[in-house]
Amino acid sequence: MLTFVGLGLYDAGDISVKGLAAVRASDRVFLEYYTSRLMGTTVEELARVYGKEVTILDRTDVEQHPDPILDAAVAGDAVVLTGGDPMVSTTHMDLRLRAAARGIPTGIIHGASIQTAVCGLTGLQNYRFGKSCSVPFPHKNWFPMTPYEVIRQNLATDLHTLVYLDIQQDRYMQVGEAIDLLEEMVVRLGGSITTYIGVARAGSALPVVRIGTADHLRGIDFGGPLHVLVVPATLHLVEQEYLEVFAGLLV
Repeated sequence: MLTFVGLGLYDAGDISVKGLAAVRASDRVFLEYYTSRLMGTTVEELARVYGKEVTILDRTDVEQHPDPILDAAVAGDAVVLTGGDPMVSTTHMDLRLRAAARGIPTGIIHGASIQTAVCGLTGLQNYRFGKSCSVPFPHKNWFPMTPYEVIRQNLATDLHTLVYLDIQQDRYMQVGEAIDLLEEMVVRLGGSITTYIGVARAGSALPVVRIGTADHLRGIDFGGPLHVLVVPATLHLVEQEYLEVFAGLLV
């Protein structure tokens, strides 16, 4: 049996009761820790809370060499832990499909997702979001324009955009860095982004949520990771009021 368990957003306490029971009853516990990370805890603390040894998976372990995971699921009950909610990443979908191809039963225990947490923190209505996008760190001559193209298409149909920020081994993109990259895309492709919403440490006791222009948000200290951006479309009156109260929107 292979069970995917979502860990939620921030620390060891975010896992569901059902998810914790599945982890403690399992024979092997794997942690996929490259698509998202829980910044309010450590792998050592997770292992202590679970009472289980935790094997960390990198991208190649999941995408290119998943046989040790699948073999463990054949031999007994294996759990793959993911930040947020499983199956949001296509990586997790692919692993579940590989398990199914080998006749391995699978299950999903969901966790809190940044997609829904952003709605709660910003007050933006979930049905008004269009396609999401990710802003990666540029590398040498590689500077993708896709993020702004997605944002521009969403704005053209009056839809908000959730913008994921790059996570690397020991480097986490911050709100200001992402805004700089998006503003460079605007210069190259034309158009404009008038308003951004920055969110830091969703799921923690003290998340930071601020709305404003690029220059305004660049001057705000959002603190430690993880950060995420939203580019809002036209605001509904309720969305506007919520952002005035909880994100510092000036009208």
